[in-house]
Amino acid sequence: MRRLLLIPIILAIALAAGAASKTSKRKHAKAALNPNAVPAEALTAMKTIDAERIRAHVKFLADDLLEGRGTGQRGGDLAAAYIATQFALDGLKPAGDGGSYLQQVPLVGVSVQPETTFAVVPERGEPMTLRRLEDYVATDETQQPVSDIDAPIVFVGYGIEAPEYKWDDYKGVDLHGKALLMLVSEPPSDEPGFFAGKALTYYGRWTYKYEEALRRGAVAAILVHKTDMASYGWEVVRNSWSGENSYLKAEGPKLKAAGWITLGTAHKLAEAVGQDLDQWLARANSRDFRPIPLPLTLKAHMVSKVRSFTSSNVVAMLPGSDPKLKNEVVIYTAHYDHLGIRPDMPGDNIYNGAMDNGTGCGILLELARAYASAAQRPKRSILFASVTAEEQGLRGSEYLGNHPPIPAGKIALDLNYDDLPAIGTAEEVQVAGAERTSFYPIVEATARQFELQIRPDPHPESGHYYRSDHFSLARVGVPSFSIKEGEKYKGHPTEWGARQNLEYERKRYHQPSDEYRPDMDFSGDAVMARFGFVLGWKAASLPEMPGWRSGDEFEAARKQSEAAAGAR
Repeated sequence: MRRLLLIPIILAIALAAGAASKTSKRKHAKAALNPNAVPAEALTAMKTIDAERIRAHVKFLADDLLEGRGTGQRGGDLAAAYIATQFALDGLKPAGDGGSYLQQVPLVGVSVQPETTFAVVPERGEPMTLRRLEDYVATDETQQPVSDIDAPIVFVGYGIEAPEYKWDDYKGVDLHGKALLMLVSEPPSDEPGFFAGKALTYYGRWTYKYEEALRRGAVAAILVHKTDMASYGWEVVRNSWSGENSYLKAEGPKLKAAGWITLGTAHKLAEAVGQDLDQWLARANSRDFRPIPLPLTLKAHMVSKVRSFTSSNVVAMLPGSDPKLKNEVVIYTAHYDHLGIRPDMPGDNIYNGAMDNGTGCGILLELARAYASAAQRPKRSILFASVTAEEQGLRGSEYLGNHPPIPAGKIALDLNYDDLPAIGTAEEVQVAGAERTSFYPIVEATARQFELQIRPDPHPESGHYYRSDHFSLARVGVPSFSIKEGEKYKGHPTEWGARQNLEYERKRYHQPSDEYRPDMDFSGDAVMARFGFVLGWKAASLPEMPGWRSGDEFEAARKQSEAAAGAR
C-alpha cells in the first residue's frame, strides 16, 4: 500500500525534475542564441584590462628612442618588433609570413628632392615658380627617379563623378595628358540623400580624387587646400607630405604629380589670368558645371629619391573553440606607424605620435593580453593586426585587406582603434560607421550595458570613416568601424571634451608636440578597450556573420568576398 502511495510522489518528483531540466536547457539554449550573453570567463578576462598597462605601452612607443615610428625607418621596425614580442609573450599564434608574427609589406619610398621645380606658366605673363611646402606639396606616384610634366591645366570643380547623386564634373571631356586642378571635399548640402548631407562620402576624399584623375588619363592632379573643406590646416598637409611618401609597388600608369596648393596660391593663379577663384568655387557647386580649360600650363621637373623596402604588419591569432566557427575570425586593428623623424628640420623634429597612434596600439596590446588570459576561448578565432604605413595612405591595411591570413569572406568584423584621447574617463563612445552594419543593434545594447551614450560623429563633414584602417577592410567587404571616446568625460561638461579635441587638432595632431606626458589619463582608453572586448566576443559568438545593411556602398564587396571564400 505504501509503495502504491509512493508511486505518484515519485512520478511527481520525476516530472518536476524533467521540467526543471527542460527549463534549464531552454535557458542555456536562449543564452547560446543571445548575442548579448558573454560567459563569466570572458567577463573576468575583460575586467583585467588596465589603464596603466596601456600607459606603459604608449610611453615606450612614443619615446624618442623610436624616432616617431616612421615607415621603413629604424623606429618603425623597433615598434613592430616590440609588438610582435608582446604577442609572443601572450602565447598568441603567429599569423604572419613563414610562421612569424610579421606580414611583409612591399613598399616603395619616394622622397622629393631639392632639384624638383614646380611652375605654373600663363599664356601671357611671367612663370610663377611655386615654393615647396610654402605654396605646394606634391609627390611622384610613378615611382620613377625623374618625371617631366608640361601639361595644360583644367579646373574640374570637385573632380567627382557620382551617378547615384546625378553629379558629373567631367561631362565626358577628354582629359588625357592634362593637369587637373580640383577642390577638396564635395558639393555642400544638408540633404541626407545628396552626398549624405553633411557627412562626407568617399567622393570627398583626396585619395578618390587622385584615383579618378588617373582613370581620366590625367598626368597630374592638384587639390586646392581650404581649411574648412579639408577639415585640417595647411600645416597638417605640409607635415604629412614633407618627408618620404610610401606606396605599394606600382602596377600600371600613375600620376606624375599628386599634390596640393594653398588657397592663397590658387587665388594668385586665378588673378594671373584675370579670373576670380571665388567664381570658380561658385560654378563648381552647380550640377551644370563643366571642366574649365585655363590659360595656364603646369611645368614641373619631379626629381625623387626612390627606394624599395619592406615594412611589416604585425599579426597574431587566438584560435577559436568551435570546430566550425574557428575558421572565421573577428579582427582588431590599430596602426603603429607615425611620421618619423625629419633630420633637416630645426628644433624638435621627432613626430612621436603618442595619441596617434600610441593609444590605439596600447589598447590593441591590452586586448590581446586579456583575450589570451581568458579561461574560455571565443567560438570564432580572434586576429590582432597592428598595421604599418597608415600615415602614408592606409598602405599597410590595404595590403592586409588584399592579402589577409584568413579570406576576407570569413572575417566577421573589424574593430579598429586610432588616435584616442587620453584625458579621462569616457561616458560616451563614437562608433561612426557601425550603424551601416547589421551588427549595430548589438553595439547599441553593449553601449547600454557599459552605460555609455553613443555620440554621433560630431564632424561628419571631415570624412573620418575614410581616413583610418577600418576603411581598407570595408573596401574588401568586411563590416568595419573604429571605436573611440565621445566628448563627455566624467566630471566635465560635454563642452570641455569638445575643447580638448579641438586643442589637440590645432596644437598636436601630426606635429612633434604629440608626445607622451605623465599627466595623460588612460582610464577612458581602458573603457574603450573593455567595450571593444565585449563587442568582439559577441561577434565571435553569433550564429551568422554580420553584414552590411541593404544598399550600403560595401554590400557588393561583401557578397563577392563571401562567394570567393565559399569557393575555396
